[in-house]
Amino acid sequence: MDVLQLDVSGRPQAWITPREAAVLYASDGIAWTLGKAFQVLRGGIQRATGLQSRIEVHPIIAVRGAIPSRAWRHTPAITNHKLFVRDRGICAYCGGHFAFDELTREHIVPVSRGGVDSWMNCITACRACNGHKADRLPEEARMALLYLPYVPSLHEDMILRGRRIVADQMDFLLASVPRSSRLHG
Repeated sequence: MDVLQLDVSGRPQAWITPREAAVLYASDGIAWTLGKAFQVLRGGIQRATGLQSRIEVHPIIAVRGAIPSRAWRHTPAITNHKLFVRDRGICAYCGGHFAFDELTREHIVPVSRGGVDSWMNCITACRACNGHKADRLPEEARMALLYLPYVPSLHEDMILRGRRIVADQMDFLLASVPRSSRLHG
């Protein structure tokens, strides 16, 4: 299981391994933690005390340091996996629920007609609907969108990345996800 790394203000920064978190603990880089420790990492024997060193790793850690303001202005990178999770594996045209290997990234305005590869121009479609629409606009193919695309927030993006997320991490992330998000479904 990975650790959710936050900045000191509570904004998600990254998913890191417990060993990477241990380095932050050992260098006094942790400002605060959330959740019950889920792993104990043991080190060497301390010469002065004769005790083995140990670090308890929590599922959520906030690191000390400055907060880069521009880091929160970028749009999350789009991947098929994140798109399919955002759209809950549902084809935007027929409404069917499909396994991820049966889905495609569908461009509402086709790239061949000037459409861009972005969250606001991409939806999830089954292979049959994507093939039927081809390089036409939805209205030209007489296909209506059943839901609209949207750009995921930073907290949603951390969920969409597909990690094994424990309850403490999910509760923390969902608390900042808009109620209108499909992730609350």
